[in-house]
Amino acid sequence: MINLVSLMRPIAPLAWLAISILAFLSLSRTGLVIWQWDRVMNSGDLAHLFFSGLRMDIVLVAQIMLLPIFALILLPTPLLRARLFTGLIGLWCVVWSYIVVFMELVTPAYMEFFETRPGRIFFEYLDHPQEVSSLVYGAYLTTAVISLCLPVITTLLILKKLRFDGGRFEFSVSFRLVVLIPVFLMLSLGARSTLGHRPVNPSTFAKSKDQLVNELFLNSTYSLLYAVYSLRHEDGGDSGLPEMEQREVVRSYQRISTVPMDNYLNPQSTHHQFGDSSKPGSLKNIVIIVEESLGARFVGSLGGVPLTPNLDAWSNKGLWLTNLYATGIRSARGLEAIVSGFPPSSSRSVLKLGKSQGNFYTMAHTLSEAGYRNYFVYGGEGHFDNMKGFFLSNGFDTAIDINDYDEFEFKGTWGVSDEDLFNRAHSIMLEEQSPFFTLIFTSSFHSPYEFPDGKIALDDEEKNTKHNGVKYADYALGQYLEKASQSKYWKDSIFLIVADHDERPRGRSLVPIESYHIPGLIIADGLTPRHFDKVASHIDLLPTLLFLANVSGTAPFVGHNLLSIPPDHHGRAIMQFGKNHAYMEGENVVIHQPDRAAEQYLYTNKTLIPTTLQQDLARKALIWASLPGVLYREKLYTPDSSTVQPP
Repeated sequence: MINLVSLMRPIAPLAWLAISILAFLSLSRTGLVIWQWDRVMNSGDLAHLFFSGLRMDIVLVAQIMLLPIFALILLPTPLLRARLFTGLIGLWCVVWSYIVVFMELVTPAYMEFFETRPGRIFFEYLDHPQEVSSLVYGAYLTTAVISLCLPVITTLLILKKLRFDGGRFEFSVSFRLVVLIPVFLMLSLGARSTLGHRPVNPSTFAKSKDQLVNELFLNSTYSLLYAVYSLRHEDGGDSGLPEMEQREVVRSYQRISTVPMDNYLNPQSTHHQFGDSSKPGSLKNIVIIVEESLGARFVGSLGGVPLTPNLDAWSNKGLWLTNLYATGIRSARGLEAIVSGFPPSSSRSVLKLGKSQGNFYTMAHTLSEAGYRNYFVYGGEGHFDNMKGFFLSNGFDTAIDINDYDEFEFKGTWGVSDEDLFNRAHSIMLEEQSPFFTLIFTSSFHSPYEFPDGKIALDDEEKNTKHNGVKYADYALGQYLEKASQSKYWKDSIFLIVADHDERPRGRSLVPIESYHIPGLIIADGLTPRHFDKVASHIDLLPTLLFLANVSGTAPFVGHNLLSIPPDHHGRAIMQFGKNHAYMEGENVVIHQPDRAAEQYLYTNKTLIPTTLQQDLARKALIWASLPGVLYREKLYTPDSSTVQPP
């Protein structure tokens, strides 16, 4: 008994800290549950949520306590008595306490926007301190001040409680070894929270059809750490999905695609012949305008709030894609699909991954071979999301960013105004003699929604709001299209106006399909204006544009030309939301989650209704979910098919 009391004396501060963290995380979870009460109640089983949440909190606390507790047990007494050691243990506890409190305080603002706890997107933004600090100052200043200052108060309180008495921790080697075994077992069980082969992870306790509710089981520190840990699987080697052999994935994709099997150059890659080199007609310029965050919810002609009169008017002058879906919720994911035709995965966008920084296919490769000049024109920092580096390494000739603007009317947090952006792009295209491909990426419709005065009739009384941001983005687009329609390059060009993603994900489902609905408009001289109502995906835009521009060749893109799909084809879209993967064919949706069985839904009236799983559809969904990992990991998505070795 004496030894036990003596043992607990130096460990008591750590035990107090562990209990305090558990209590704080439970209190934070309670607050989030109250905030999202209606969604939690719709999912049911409140007891399961809190019990599973406590288990996840114990996982985090056990991992935090491993190092200091083992140090107290194993290190010799003279070292335990040293001020340096007690100071390091105290610092360890204070730092982790600050992190835990800070992460919970920033969670509501983050969750309101992304409908998840802080994860990969959170630490990706840390690579861009200038943009993030400006964004926080303009839109989230109060939240930032509270989140930074309150943890300081917490850590000061912790410092008063943490008094390590290492000098009294004097035991024989044999006694330490005896104590070590049960402590090791207890902490290991706490950190794993299971006796099974694999430790628990974010999908272990997920049982709700609402992904936000599934996020409440977690705590934000664990969520962030797990996202960092998951980076080691970015080659698609461990997605938590049912495994398919590499050859089976690619060959199965070839069989379900709309490309004739004879067009494939290799049974082990997606490289295929496209277009008709004997088709008469000169090459057309291609202009892609990627509108930041412009989801269908803001477009009147798509059933949204009527904030885009210019886009609505132009929708009657081209091919209006009424059922187009983004591949993800980030700009990098949208650009990945639009420019490379690459399908979404649970990894980061290929714009950021190591194996795609060169010799990775983009439409610029195909167009360069046809004699095009390729431009990327952006109004902000080109290094954001590694856009500039990726494009210049993969076929683009020139990348324009904010550092290349000598004159501009307005500059905000994310760069120059959309009008300045369009003016710069327009001047480049007026001077170009060769066929050209210009990728224009806007940024004015991005929080904190900054734009020049006197341009629009404000929809909200306050200027820098979401609705006013949309109206200005639409105004700038309309101004450019009117100017371009009078230019010398208009009749020789194909124009695509498309959003990279919706403003933010919303919806009480595993994948909020409604939040992936985006506008898409193709305008070209001679193209009959009409609505295209079949389901379409970001990845289908590239082959459609190449077809309209009279470009032919070989390429690995996996989308299909929307103008040549069979009449009985309902169309399909592929969407990624966190670790969840959705495959939509017509109104049928199959969703794969890590380590869980596939589920099928009927998407009707913007709602997912559970239905019986069709095995053939589930297999298609699995093929699409597995394909990007194989293509990236095995370096199969190259511009040159000769670099792909036959099996």
